[in-house]
Amino acid sequence: MLSNLFVAIGAVVPLFCLMLIGVFVKRARLMTDEELVHMNRMVFRVFFFFMMFFNIYTADLGSTLRPRLMLFGAGGVLVTLLIAALLVCHFEPSNKRRGAMIQAIFRSNFVLMGIPLVGNIFGADQLAIPTMMIAVIIPIYNIAAVFVLETFRGGSFHLAGILLGVLKNPMILGALAAVVFLLAGIPVPKPILTPIGQVAAATTPVALIILGASFKGGSFHDHVPQLISCVTARLLIAPGILMGLAVWLGFRDLELITLLAIFASPCAVASFAMAQQMNSDADLAGNCVVYTSALSCLTLFGWVFTLKMLGLF
Repeated sequence: MLSNLFVAIGAVVPLFCLMLIGVFVKRARLMTDEELVHMNRMVFRVFFFFMMFFNIYTADLGSTLRPRLMLFGAGGVLVTLLIAALLVCHFEPSNKRRGAMIQAIFRSNFVLMGIPLVGNIFGADQLAIPTMMIAVIIPIYNIAAVFVLETFRGGSFHLAGILLGVLKNPMILGALAAVVFLLAGIPVPKPILTPIGQVAAATTPVALIILGASFKGGSFHDHVPQLISCVTARLLIAPGILMGLAVWLGFRDLELITLLAIFASPCAVASFAMAQQMNSDADLAGNCVVYTSALSCLTLFGWVFTLKMLGLF
């Protein structure tokens, strides 16, 4: 039991240590809000591109492609979205809050929190499979989030424009570039691949530090029931149901923890910006990000410890 406890601690604590460094950076005023915005943009557009490229380019695609895992991951996200939409529309009368709540429940911070979680448990050399899942999950998140938010603000859903935006996503571009290089047999010289690998390795620490520095507390008194519902659904209910189903279907080890990273991670940071831009309840969306990120320190530890105690990885 003690060894299982150490595994769970080792999986979760490094993530929140990096976020705490970000909190210190913000409290010490080492970076302004404007500088954080620029740093965040650089990490998104540059670091994530090279992280995706390096992890896929250096992977054995034959053993990385897991159609069953990809199908279950995508299906789990879509089912969560559908059930969340039905329940939220039944209990919440405000369209402004409906979009923010549905997005908070189905859209997780898989890239920033989930991928490092897998790496802390299995090692950085085992990230090819969860990285490949980014190419499946992130487009679903982006398309579904726009659809939900547009629906509840009464706007129009332009699929072509959304798909173009998804293709311009640096993570998707990095994955496509790596696949093209592999299929075309184009070798990347070691003097170039080495710095690309160094940037890829720096992506998670830098991104988590910026995430910690970007957190802002907001007033939650106007939406306490909605906030509690979203936090509970995001961190406990959705992962509880989906992980139980994954175990029943026989997923184990790296595949199971990859699914945990998708289904049990806190709300995506991007959900706040999208809610703000698309006339949804940005305060509620922001608080969902803050409180799920803070409480996931406990819930992720609990999920990892439980799965380890059950001998599932």
